[in-house]
Amino acid sequence: MKIREIRAYRLRGATPEGGWSNELRPDDCVHTLVLVHTDEGVSGVGSVFTSDQLVLAALRVLEPLYRGEHALEPDRVSEKLHQHTFWQGRGGTLTHTISGINIALWDILGKATGQPVGRLLGGRYRDRVMPYASLLMREPAALAEDLLALRAQGFRAFKIGWGPFGRVSHALDEAIVAAARAAIGTECRLIVDAGGSDAYWGNRYKWALRTADMLSTYDVAWFEEPLHPDALDDYAMLRRAARIPIAGGEVLTRRQAFLPWLRAGAFDIVQPDVTKVGGISEERRIAYLAEEYGARFIPHGWNTAIGLAADLQLASAFADTDLVEYCTGSPYIDELTIGGWALDADGMLAIPATPGLGIELDPAAVVRLSGVRL
Repeated sequence: MKIREIRAYRLRGATPEGGWSNELRPDDCVHTLVLVHTDEGVSGVGSVFTSDQLVLAALRVLEPLYRGEHALEPDRVSEKLHQHTFWQGRGGTLTHTISGINIALWDILGKATGQPVGRLLGGRYRDRVMPYASLLMREPAALAEDLLALRAQGFRAFKIGWGPFGRVSHALDEAIVAAARAAIGTECRLIVDAGGSDAYWGNRYKWALRTADMLSTYDVAWFEEPLHPDALDDYAMLRRAARIPIAGGEVLTRRQAFLPWLRAGAFDIVQPDVTKVGGISEERRIAYLAEEYGARFIPHGWNTAIGLAADLQLASAFADTDLVEYCTGSPYIDELTIGGWALDADGMLAIPATPGLGIELDPAAVVRLSGVRL
C-alpha cells in the first residue's frame, strides 16, 4: 500500500480565542487537517498545529520524500522525513507537518489491520479516560458561570488558563482560583495554566513559587507553564521547591528537545502536543522517556478532534495517562467528526475501539469549516 497523495484542509471561520496577547480571530488559521490517500483506496486523517500556508509549503518540500512510500510504516516513513530535512530547520513547520502525516499513517495502519491505534502501540490499558475541560480564565464571576455550565454538561475535571492570570495582580489571581474551586466543588479536579508561552511573558521564578504556594491551598492538581518556555533552570528549581506538580512542554518538538528538560527534572508532568511534536510515533517515544525520568505523560490538546482522537489512543496505551485535554467551545473539536463526543455518567470519554483512530470526518462539517470538499 503506497502513499498516492496528501491533501491539506485549512480550518478557518470558527477559530476560538487562544488567550494569546496577539489574540486569534475567527478567520485565523492555526490548525490544518491533512488527508493521506493511498493507491489501494484507504485514507487516513491527521491534524497540524500550523497555518495552512505553511503546511502547503511543507508538503511541497516533503512530497519527493513521501510520494510512493509505504503507507503502513508510520515510524520509518516519518523518520525518513525528519532525517532528510534537518538542514531546512528542526522543530518548526516541517516537524509540525510531519506530525499530521504521521497521525494519518497510524490511522491507515489501523484501518488496514482492523485494529485501534492504541492496540498497535502495544496494548490498551483502558477503554475510557477522563477529559479535563480546558477553558480560558475570565473575571471570577464570569469564570464561575462558565465552569458551572461545563459541570452541568458532565465534566469532572477542569483546566483554567491564560486570560488575566499573572497579568494584573496576585489578589486577582487568587480570586479567580477561589471562584473556580467554589464553582466546581471539592470533588472535581482543578488545573491552572498560567500561559507562560505567551509573547513576552514577564513573570519569573519568585512569582511562580509564590503562586504555586497559593494554588496548593486550593488543591490544584498541577501548575502549567508558570515560566517562560526557555527557562529550563528555573523550571527545575521550581519543580523541586513547589508543593504542587509542575507541568509544561507544549511548545517543544521532537524527543531530542524534551530530553534535557527530563534529565534536569524540570517537569512533574510532560505535555507534548501530538499535532506539533512529530505525531504519534514521536509522542510515544517522549512518553517512554518521561517514564524513565519519573514524569507523567499527559498530552496537550488545544487543537482539533483529530488531535483528541490521537490523544485518546495514546492514553489507552500508557498506564499512567489517565487524563486528556478537551478544548471546550471549539467547533474544530465538537463538530468535525460524525457523532461527535459524549461523556458518560462518570464524566469519562470512551476510547474508540474501531480500526485506526476510530473516527470519521463529517464531510459537511469539513466544507463548512474549511470551504473545501473532501
